[in-house]
Amino acid sequence: MPFDYKKEYKEYYMPPKKPVIVEIPKMNYIAVRSKGNPNEENGEYQEAMGMLYGIAFTIKMSYKGDHKIDGYFEYVVPPLEGFWWQDNVIGIDYSCKDTFHWISIIRLPDFVTKEDFNWAIKEATKKKKKDFSKVEFFTYDEGICVQCMHIGSYDDEPQTIQAMDQYALDNGYEIDITTTRFHHEIYLSDPRKCDASKLKTVLRHPIKIRK
Repeated sequence: MPFDYKKEYKEYYMPPKKPVIVEIPKMNYIAVRSKGNPNEENGEYQEAMGMLYGIAFTIKMSYKGDHKIDGYFEYVVPPLEGFWWQDNVIGIDYSCKDTFHWISIIRLPDFVTKEDFNWAIKEATKKKKKDFSKVEFFTYDEGICVQCMHIGSYDDEPQTIQAMDQYALDNGYEIDITTTRFHHEIYLSDPRKCDASKLKTVLRHPIKIRK
């Protein structure tokens, strides 16, 4: 059976529907960053999805070609994730999606080096005849966070976020969203195939000890 990160690391990908405190280790990701409304048809967000998955599956299927990655094992491509923020906004204002800045990411297995990543960019560019120059090898050390499973529409996230923020306060922490620590979402459902009321999204906020 291919290694499935969601099943093997449930503490990161399958939290309960009530807030919990979790410490997230440093991880490497495939990343594309830009700004704008993610719902815009044929917009930059949709373009980013094609680039992310193009590289993700080039790496996943590398074992079938000449490029052999040291330590490779078969795995399920981890879920899509995203960091989101807006200038001069504390938290997230869902009524102004056009002002979103975002970094869309997919986790890389630990065996993928920067050199393997660079190979995948060149390989995908050659085979798909597409520009992948916006795709980054992104390392992020998220640290201690509060997180919760949100069930329902993305627009209903503020209720879950309020519960998370209160849970952090009740346990001696405060929210620590900064220019380098972001509102984080992990998408466990495909909105094209799932009713909005049943969407599963992991919500995560960075925290620090309250002074």
